[in-house]
Amino acid sequence: MTEARGRLPEGPALLEVRHGIRRWLAAHDPVDGVAVALSGGADSLALTAAAVAEIGEVHALVVDHRLQAGSGDVAQRAADRARTLGCASARVLAVDVTGRGGVEAAARSARYAALDGARESRPVLLGHTLDDQAETVLLGLARGSGPRSIAGMRDWDEPWARPLLGVRRDTTERACGELGLQPWHDPHNADPAFTRVRLRIEALPLLEQILGGGVAQALARTAAQLREDGEVLDASAAELRRAATVHSETGGDELDTDVLGAAHPAIRRRAMREWLQFSGVVGLTDVQLRAADELVGRWRGQGGVALGGGRDGARLVLTRRHGRLSVGFVTSEPAGR
Repeated sequence: MTEARGRLPEGPALLEVRHGIRRWLAAHDPVDGVAVALSGGADSLALTAAAVAEIGEVHALVVDHRLQAGSGDVAQRAADRARTLGCASARVLAVDVTGRGGVEAAARSARYAALDGARESRPVLLGHTLDDQAETVLLGLARGSGPRSIAGMRDWDEPWARPLLGVRRDTTERACGELGLQPWHDPHNADPAFTRVRLRIEALPLLEQILGGGVAQALARTAAQLREDGEVLDASAAELRRAATVHSETGGDELDTDVLGAAHPAIRRRAMREWLQFSGVVGLTDVQLRAADELVGRWRGQGGVALGGGRDGARLVLTRRHGRLSVGFVTSEPAGR
């Protein structure tokens, strides 16, 4: 393999990757060292090389999902390559991929948990590119869960950093070529059994052809605009939640429906979403949130709303009583008053 570090300043593609890291560093607090999630693919490999040049102390974390024969060897080669590139350390993290939601979701959960456990308080750089952002927006559109679901990924969602959201995937491929590095190509990334892969190899190219190009960039711009709008709405929702919060006699927090009812529904629902998640609700859907909002905006004495997060045969239910909303575990849904 060509010695990479001496060639880092030369290639235009790698310089674009380095500029992505510089922009991220300029927009956020200074960091003394980072961890980087390295798979051995082009995106994370180019990111690792550029991070070593721009930041200095880089610790590579390689997750072995153990879903394919020989995955341990692939992970070890990636760790060895990280040391060659100048990383201060490189660790292989073997995980078990189990749980609901299919292989993609289970692998993602296992990967993020392993990275979080090994990062040692450092931010973790992820190799998500502009193309990944476009795919994420399309997946969000398919879910139909509103602006939040199509706002895409943030460049900083502590502890996760994504400095390459403005860089195209083919740029990272070319950057590896400039360094003389041969990236690993995960066969899962070409398997049409996965929805994201079909978006990548079928839907996005077709949209580019029909609309005359620039689709990925347009989707990424849309996501950025929605995130900016969302930050303003979230701030208003947080203020509303604070104003509506009432401490109950049992020690929990309840919401005053009169205060909520005076707010715009879009702000109110955001405030309720944040409060419900803080109260232990998991997997909140848009249907559930709108049913919860009707306890305020269209109150007609209806019963409570069953939510995700039950245990031991009891359901987690949102109820309205005496002008207040509360969340609790019940064995049968009580009538509202």
